[in-house]
Amino acid sequence: MTFLRVVRGTPDEVELAALAAIVSAAGAAPAPAVAEAPRQRGRWADPAHAHRRLWPVGPGGWRAGAH
Repeated sequence: MTFLRVVRGTPDEVELAALAAIVSAAGAAPAPAVAEAPRQRGRWADPAHAHRRLWPVGPGGWRAGAH
């Protein structure tokens, strides 16, 4: 089974061993974990907006509740 093939030139045994070591080390190393940045939630998707506010009760309550 052939993993590497020399297309041009005549490398010696030391050069081929170095190439094989580099290729096998690159394939064996795990990919570095990329930390995902925390997603920012917009006010539109904020769960606090799903709750209804209590409106003030009594005379002038409608005026006090209009922000």
